[in-house]
Amino acid sequence: MQNPTLLQFFHWYYPDGGKLWPEAAEKAAWLNEIGITMVWLPPCYKGDSGENSVGYDAYDLFDLGEFHQKGSVATKYGNKQQLLAAVDTLRSHNVGVLVDVVLNHKMGADEKERISVNRVNPDNREEINSDVIECEAWTRFNFPVRAGQYSAFVWDHKCFSGVDHIENPDENGVFKIINDYTAEGWSDQVDDELGNFDYLMGANIDFRNKAVSEELKYWARWMMQQLPCSGFRLDAVKHIPAWFYKSWIDHIQEVAKEPMFIVAEYWSHEIDKLQQYIHQVEGKTMLFDAPLHMNFHYASQQGNDYDLSQIFADSLVVADPWHAVTIVANHDTQPLQSLEAPVEAWFKPLAYALILLREQGVPTVFYPDLFGASYEDEGGDGEVYKIDMPVIPELEGLIRARQLYGWGMQTDYFDHPNCVAFSRSGTEEHPGCVVIMSNGDEGEKTVGMGDGYAGKSWRDYLGHREEIITADEDGNAVFICNGGSVSVWVLAE
Repeated sequence: MQNPTLLQFFHWYYPDGGKLWPEAAEKAAWLNEIGITMVWLPPCYKGDSGENSVGYDAYDLFDLGEFHQKGSVATKYGNKQQLLAAVDTLRSHNVGVLVDVVLNHKMGADEKERISVNRVNPDNREEINSDVIECEAWTRFNFPVRAGQYSAFVWDHKCFSGVDHIENPDENGVFKIINDYTAEGWSDQVDDELGNFDYLMGANIDFRNKAVSEELKYWARWMMQQLPCSGFRLDAVKHIPAWFYKSWIDHIQEVAKEPMFIVAEYWSHEIDKLQQYIHQVEGKTMLFDAPLHMNFHYASQQGNDYDLSQIFADSLVVADPWHAVTIVANHDTQPLQSLEAPVEAWFKPLAYALILLREQGVPTVFYPDLFGASYEDEGGDGEVYKIDMPVIPELEGLIRARQLYGWGMQTDYFDHPNCVAFSRSGTEEHPGCVVIMSNGDEGEKTVGMGDGYAGKSWRDYLGHREEIITADEDGNAVFICNGGSVSVWVLAE
């Protein structure tokens, strides 16, 4: 038995050149050895920007690096053969694969169509101008190079509810397409930001068209046949009607050979919205804990002014631990990206200890924190910045500690604004641990592990403290940590 532990095996600025799939295969054995149970791979199908595409500008879901489309055969991460080899190698080492699913929009259409649209107020999408504009838009996807292999489905304007660019007249904005399915406006059961957040970008897929929803169910079946995956990561679900994903998840769980692990990205810091979505899909997907990530961000910025005893306040992992996937960073929150809110390097060991060694939630490790990353990009101010994301030295140890010591009943000692601790009691098969951290000065905490631990000696698994701590005759001991640091105390023998 292993504690589930996810690794996001990419970041936004991962180098071009088809390196990722081979790297995943190369690292598979080591990932299993340190305790990673599943890797989340980036979108593996052809994007509009071809071999430069991170994957979220989805063009052809059926091109896994097999057809010469958008300027290349391979995707940014490699070709189909390399992808299949990586998945096979990961699974042979008992590391599951999570496929990234981008179904909100399509980009890079093959042909224009003559269509009718209404202008929409981008700041309030419920305000739809009644004037009808006759125009052209890039809404027809017939994938001439793939030529019907795997799927003969042709996407046209009836498959979409909106676009952000029209021609003749040429105009950018938000436009609602007029077709058989959009008479009532945008879809329901989406986020209410900007009035209705159905529209995000590109040609916005309309799931009310039954032919569309059936094609996307067929694609999921096809994908599971092509790649023996363990589950899916669902992109941008706050823009996609919850009723569609409830039906889609029901379908894939029904046809899958094994239960699929499903986690969705509903990026909101309002816990009520996350809980509402879980209710709308009847608990069929987990969600990333965006509120907890934001707590980590603020804690890292504020140092000892932040009240560590409140680090889990208003988080999903507290409100609904069974549906929470916890994170310290991802490709959207890393520096220079759209949801930029980085957790500073000094606090990352503390944050990772808080997700990897606790009982609640499924933790996710971010690629740059394990392997490092360096890149340059333009910021919102037009200046070019060079970013270095260093390897977090304690992270490998914390991942290993999760499998070795992250077991048994959890007891919290969140009774001080600058020093908190928790213990895991262990089980018959696995020993437990005591985790203590401080965002201020050196910290200490008296922890009682029970009579069974009387006279036992403890060492800091991370090596931040060199002394050995011995419990008294009642199993109590005073555990310590350095200032601005974390220690994981485990039995010394």
